[in-house]
Amino acid sequence: MKQSAVEWLINHIDIKFIGNTDKYIEQAKEMEKQQIFDIFNELDNYCTGLTAEQYYNETFKNNG
Repeated sequence: MKQSAVEWLINHIDIKFIGNTDKYIEQAKEMEKQQIFDIFNELDNYCTGLTAEQYYNETFKNNG
């Protein structure tokens, strides 16, 4: 599975010194997901034949 940019960042920074980041992480993931959906919908499923939801779930869903 591929990693989203937000997931990559989470895996490469030491968040234990930052404090409670859960709500910010989830918000960033949702924002990134919406950006993927927006561009995917603009392409009107031209290349893949998948909906944005299908593409996102197949590409990123199992990563967290």
